[in-house]
Amino acid sequence: MNGTTWRDFVDSLQELEAYQQKVRKGYVKDRNQYTQTGPQKTGGAPFDEEPPKTRSKSAPPGFGGSLEEEVEPESFDTHDTLEPNIWDDQELKPEIRDRLMKIAQDFIDGLPVEVNIRDVTLTGSLANYNWSNYSDVDLHIIVDFLDVDENRELVKAFFDNARMKWNNDHDITMKGYDVEIYVEDARESHKSSGVYSILNDDWIKRPKQYRSSIDFSSARRKAEDIEFQVNIVSNLITAKKYKLAMKNIGRIKDKIKNMRRAGLESPLQEFSVENIAFKILRRNDTLGFLNDLKKRVYDDMMTLKEEPNGFYGNK
Repeated sequence: MNGTTWRDFVDSLQELEAYQQKVRKGYVKDRNQYTQTGPQKTGGAPFDEEPPKTRSKSAPPGFGGSLEEEVEPESFDTHDTLEPNIWDDQELKPEIRDRLMKIAQDFIDGLPVEVNIRDVTLTGSLANYNWSNYSDVDLHIIVDFLDVDENRELVKAFFDNARMKWNNDHDITMKGYDVEIYVEDARESHKSSGVYSILNDDWIKRPKQYRSSIDFSSARRKAEDIEFQVNIVSNLITAKKYKLAMKNIGRIKDKIKNMRRAGLESPLQEFSVENIAFKILRRNDTLGFLNDLKKRVYDDMMTLKEEPNGFYGNK
């Protein structure tokens, strides 16, 4: 956190919230004065035609075309064993365990607050039989958020900020798999069919081999529906329908979150249609594109530019 203390972090969030509220009020006033002049289109849909199901030209590489071309169904196949480069049968290889423990401790030691590690776990597909070349080393550091502050949402934001910075600053791999740090609240349950305690060098929840075929077609349809909705948001931003775009971004994010939770809580867990759909969206970067759209709509809403006639308005 580059020397930032917990109090500095709290104060900065409070200052940012106050500033954003002030800017929003100014934006509404300026918008009404400068953008609601001349002919206005009222009622109806924001587009004259139905948006296409393909990515716009501004979409990042990899979008467009069918999901079947971008994400191979075979990448969701299950294996007879855990990843042999990571595991010796059912035991985490000692050199892997030692490195992951060192990474977790270094991350915690770099925080500006004192944090007691309750556990360090490995979860996700590399702690299961559905590992693939898309897998990450999901390194979860378990702490009690209340040890830091009684405002758990604020503590979560603090840890998210810290771990995102760490993930952006470091490029560490274990046998070819990227290491991704997560900070998990000890008071919240984590849904996964395979969880290994790196700290205690033992399984918390041992994975089971799943032999039934995965319904990839249904998962792909779910993913395509969400990708289509994300395209609509992109078109809304292009049409400067910022408020509606932001509303839809929140709705889509909630939909994705609830979809995955429902899948992980189902009997099929990681192999459910809902979780496979989530993985498709993550692998083809639809989730990243949605986050980029959220940043873009906020920036466009807050930006005023000087016009030749001296007026200021949105881009």
